[in-house]
Amino acid sequence: MIRFLQPLRALVIAVLLAPLGFQASAQTPEAPEIAARAYMLLDVSANQILAAKDIDMPVEPASLTKLMTAYIVFDALRAKKIMLNQTFPVSERAWKTPGSRMFIDPKMMVPVEDLIKGMLVQSGNDATVALAEGVGGSVERFVQLMNDQAKAIGMVNTRYKNPEGLTEPGHTTTARDLALLAAKLMREFPEQVAFNGIKKYRYPGTPAANDTNRNLLLFRDPTVDGLKTGHTAAAGYCLIATSKRDFPNLKGRRLLSIVLGASSENARANESQKLLNWGFTAFEGVKLFEPNQPVATPPVWKGKESTVRLGRPDTVVVAIPAGSAQKIKTHVVRPDPLVAPLAKGQPVGTLKVTLNDQPLADVPLVVLEGVAQASFIGRAWDAVRLWVK
Repeated sequence: MIRFLQPLRALVIAVLLAPLGFQASAQTPEAPEIAARAYMLLDVSANQILAAKDIDMPVEPASLTKLMTAYIVFDALRAKKIMLNQTFPVSERAWKTPGSRMFIDPKMMVPVEDLIKGMLVQSGNDATVALAEGVGGSVERFVQLMNDQAKAIGMVNTRYKNPEGLTEPGHTTTARDLALLAAKLMREFPEQVAFNGIKKYRYPGTPAANDTNRNLLLFRDPTVDGLKTGHTAAAGYCLIATSKRDFPNLKGRRLLSIVLGASSENARANESQKLLNWGFTAFEGVKLFEPNQPVATPPVWKGKESTVRLGRPDTVVVAIPAGSAQKIKTHVVRPDPLVAPLAKGQPVGTLKVTLNDQPLADVPLVVLEGVAQASFIGRAWDAVRLWVK
């Protein structure tokens, strides 16, 4: 086992790829009081939880359900199973779905793009059911796709019963699962997620008064660009909000707040804003390594190359209490010896990050460039050297 210890300089900026659910414990700043049944603040850039309360408690997701519906629809667009300009019919079932509406009816054939806007901007349950039927063939089949995707993502405490989020027995999720979904949605569909940030939209022929996104933070904070609101009597007022802000040492740092069960539309916006502002000021992002920058270059045996580059294909960032960058250390742990062949992307070792000598994050390292096996003579020679070693 080779261990490599490297103190970081004060001006080094940070990136982390810790598993979702990891929360820094080294001198963590105290979070503000948040008036909600459950909440969570995720540093998306570092993939670290900065604050949390009851994030594994089962809750009704209300219209936050529509984020999974959007994921399935965006995936169908990516696979070219449907097109944005393709039109879907509006069934009687979609038309009669209660709750918030886009106000479409069975006489209409509505483009997919407009249905997506109706679902995400107006939170229209009618638009959501029309999309579910158009993509899945039926609502029931679409709900199965939702549950299959939740399982694939790792949303172990989520079960969907419908695509729109109306109260139904067994239709539950958790703040942690919602964070997994929201982060994956933003990572895989950055262009399509822009639908969530549209402030005003209505379909021609529908009521002009029904044109405003219910996410109040879109109108209050120019750095907020999504993500979704939800409300039922049982769920209370819910909001997943995301903000991206630039800092001198880290451009485009993104946070995600999840507030569940607030008392009003205004309260969910206020509490979300409080979390976001606190996260950006109490913590700083530090970039440790650029994408594809080698973290370590250890020797390789029986390979055509004598060394292998280990790192990450994306930026490695960590979130730390503001002003503590000089107290970060990194430590690479890897198998020894490393024997070819090694494939590009193959997991090999871990970058362990500490703050004040306390564990902060474990970053999985992968092979950045593959190493093929050497010739028979080269492998035989290295076999002798390994035996002597």
